[in-house]
Amino acid sequence: MPHIDNDVKLDFKDVLLRPKRSTLKSRSEVDLTRSFSFRNSKQTYTGVPIIAANMDTVGTFEMAKVLFLSLHCCP
Repeated sequence: MPHIDNDVKLDFKDVLLRPKRSTLKSRSEVDLTRSFSFRNSKQTYTGVPIIAANMDTVGTFEMAKVLFLSLHCCP
C-alpha cells in the first residue's frame, strides 16, 4: 500500500551553519579523528567517521555499497 510522507524535508539551502571562533591558525590543524567504544563489544574504532547524508538523492543503495566496499564499514 502506498504511503504518503508529510514530514518536513530540509536541504543545504534551508539550513544556515554559523561560523564560530577558534584558536586554530589554519584548517590544516583540524583533527577529525574520533574514538568510539562499543557498548556490547570490546572493540573500539578510531578514525574519521563518514556517513552518507540522509537525503533523497544522496543516501542511495549505490552510495551504501560504495561506502561499504571502500571504507570497510559495517553493513
